[in-house]
Amino acid sequence: MDLADVLGPLQLPLFTLLGTPVSWTEVLGFGSGALCVWLVARQHIANWPLGIANNVFFVLLFTQAGLYADAGLQVVFIALAGYGWWAWTHGGGPGSDALPVRRTTRTEWTWLLTAGAVGTLGLTLLLDRATDSTVPFWDALTTALSLTATYGQCRKRLESWWLWIAADVVYVPLYAYKELYLTSLLYLGFMTLCVLGLRGWTRELTVRQSRLEEVPA
Repeated sequence: MDLADVLGPLQLPLFTLLGTPVSWTEVLGFGSGALCVWLVARQHIANWPLGIANNVFFVLLFTQAGLYADAGLQVVFIALAGYGWWAWTHGGGPGSDALPVRRTTRTEWTWLLTAGAVGTLGLTLLLDRATDSTVPFWDALTTALSLTATYGQCRKRLESWWLWIAADVVYVPLYAYKELYLTSLLYLGFMTLCVLGLRGWTRELTVRQSRLEEVPA
């Protein structure tokens, strides 16, 4: 039995939505993705291994759909998940293992925005010239936004939720255009979870800052 024999059944249609077949891959990506974002919002460490499984499902799904940048992005996500897993458990600094929620610094914003702009331009040119992608710019833009948001998530930067929301605003119509309706619905749900995550992390940061202000100098 080779890899194709294992992955083949996952690509078979499970049901039809709006006249378009929905595969096991998309269904499993839907379920694992929704649960993963919910766990991130709750700052539960299990989001990282579940997120890796979700990335594997989406590699298959996006390759089939011709969203090559998004498919390659999942491979990067797997590597970042390993880093994020470590950072959340060991990145708190001296005297604390747990990584606290913090705001993104001005220096970090400069690097993130620069990397995002350069990445979007470079990927757009690559996809336009080297693949048959019908949406090179939008595929590249969502890839760049997702990578910057993932970095922020790994470091528990509050503003990473805003980057995810921006990416989801593009993802929803993009996946609908590619007839990935279930995945489009998933990312609409992601936006709701991102808002909840933003509120939860903001509340935790506010409480933490209040406690620090109460500590005598």
